[in-house]
Amino acid sequence: MQNPLKKIILAALLMCLAQFSIAQQDTIPAIRTYKKIDTLNLQLKIFKPVGFDASKKYPAIVFFFGGGWVGGNIGQFQKQAIYLASRGMVTILADYRVASRHHTTPFECAADGKSAIRYVRQHSAELGIDPNRIAAGGGSAGGHVAAATDLTKLDEPSEDLTVSSRPNALVLFNPVFNNGPGEYGYDRIKDRFPEISPFHNIAKGAAPTVVFLGTKDKLISVPTAEAYKAKMLEAGSRCELFLYPDQPHGFFNKGESFTQTLRQTDIFLESLGYIKGKPTI
Repeated sequence: MQNPLKKIILAALLMCLAQFSIAQQDTIPAIRTYKKIDTLNLQLKIFKPVGFDASKKYPAIVFFFGGGWVGGNIGQFQKQAIYLASRGMVTILADYRVASRHHTTPFECAADGKSAIRYVRQHSAELGIDPNRIAAGGGSAGGHVAAATDLTKLDEPSEDLTVSSRPNALVLFNPVFNNGPGEYGYDRIKDRFPEISPFHNIAKGAAPTVVFLGTKDKLISVPTAEAYKAKMLEAGSRCELFLYPDQPHGFFNKGESFTQTLRQTDIFLESLGYIKGKPTI
């Protein structure tokens, strides 16, 4: 016979999962086009907090999906977005150009990321967003795009460059944020790595950052992540690194790792004043 306490715990977990699933089904994002390239419209999916008040200014986070700058799906971070919307943030999923669909390079990916942040800040009043509390997040190549929005200068020259394309904080899930020799992406970027590699552009004023990495990640080594943190600290910027034993690349997408990394994201954003109270996950 099963332990009664185990039954109660299992029932509670199933109830929580059911409520989370219902929240996903009932949440319909607003769609905005943030950039047009010929006939292509790059879009944002925007989730607003329950009880959204247009007269207020909410903190926001823009998520960029992973996929090696080649593929990926805008919906990758939808669960994280819905949860953080429940915590009082405007949360946004951003599409951007990738090689398989648009025949682009990592440079266009980074430029699109900066365009997305600029659009959100430029339209912050109508979106109900505080322009000084816009975070960027992403996983793998999407983590690179998020970091590149802060640390590189790959802006579209046709845009209003008086509006900053830099986020105020970064949430990075196994990001490929060092593209120098011997690191991920160098084979595609080569001698242009100083332009696009976040690690090589860390400087004073870099946004406070949290990084999640599995110790068995085959694309980003622990020493690479530790060097990134050390360089951030040397520049006078906050950088927290959370290592997850024996976890591979993409570990944060499911299971206990999903919960752990999202909870730690909540704690990080609360420490910055973006949300209030203890995590509800």
